[in-house]
Amino acid sequence: GPVLGAMVYGAAFCPAADVPALSARAFADSKTLTEETRERLFEEIAADPRMGSVVDSLSAAEISAKMLARDVASLNALAMTQTFALVDGALARGANLTACFVDTVGDPERHRERLAQRFPGIAFTVCPKADALYPIVSAASIVAKVTRDRELRAHVHAEGGGIETVYGSGYPADPQTKAWLAKHVEPVFGFPSLVRFSWATAKTALEGAGA
Repeated sequence: GPVLGAMVYGAAFCPAADVPALSARAFADSKTLTEETRERLFEEIAADPRMGSVVDSLSAAEISAKMLARDVASLNALAMTQTFALVDGALARGANLTACFVDTVGDPERHRERLAQRFPGIAFTVCPKADALYPIVSAASIVAKVTRDRELRAHVHAEGGGIETVYGSGYPADPQTKAWLAKHVEPVFGFPSLVRFSWATAKTALEGAGA
């Protein structure tokens, strides 16, 4: 995942009767779509009276704090907590959830069992690559990706001026992101709080340039 910015989790919901028709709406895994297409589909979802969505963000600083704490929180544990929050958010919006499709990090069956225990009465389907298999999960991935990109563009650095705001994609393999990390590593304090300190890329950079 990205080394910069928040981790944004998204959910989308609609009437069960509408699910078959979603296949005709160009929803796909957000990573396979252009930014322009994602933005257009995001606005379509927001304007559709028969669809709803919920997002929940974990800032880079929160991720760093939880994953580098003495009592380490794994990425799987963070994902589970955020998934609970998304289902709670949909229920709070008045959705009468009967079935829920979830993209998973980690063991799918364990994830499903925990969700089923937490939310009895909802039938959960949990599997990897659900955002490519189920259009409603594709819609959720579009909502999450567009929200994350907008948050990244709007980020105001608490550390003050002098920090470049062109980050590239935020992914470790992106040369522009690599150059940004190299330029903004600070020997004592590490990086601006936009960076996920717990990611291997950030750790490696600190080992090389840190005091």
